[in-house]
Amino acid sequence: MLNTSSPTISPFGYEIIRDYILSSILGKHEGDVLYWAGKDLARKFPCKSQDELIAFFADACWGNLELIKESKDGRIFQLTNDPELLQIGLRSFRLEAGFIAEQIQQAKGYLTECYDEKREKQQNVMFTVKWDVKERIMNTVPTE
Repeated sequence: MLNTSSPTISPFGYEIIRDYILSSILGKHEGDVLYWAGKDLARKFPCKSQDELIAFFADACWGNLELIKESKDGRIFQLTNDPELLQIGLRSFRLEAGFIAEQIQQAKGYLTECYDEKREKQQNVMFTVKWDVKERIMNTVPTE
């Protein structure tokens, strides 16, 4: 009998691709390529609000994203998940950083960058997002 339920990705399968195959293929360029891939992914899956951004992380099994702090030119997010799934010591989080940067850039309409900081003892990743209000991005319609 065929299993007609929706397919799921096992954490092990995801880990093999994300932590071993990609890093092997991309080598020393892994961080840069993943960041730009995250930005591209954000353009393909636009989030209309911060709540949608947070929901996307949950739906993609990237973890629980939470806004920690907001200022006039930036935000700080924290990513948590089951420590076994986060793989903080092994994993690059540049894909997620690029995704966040592009989502907020589209929402704000300003040049935006995102930096990730792995915090192994706390078992989380902090994302610091900064936008430059002097650098308006053409062809964007800010939603915030």
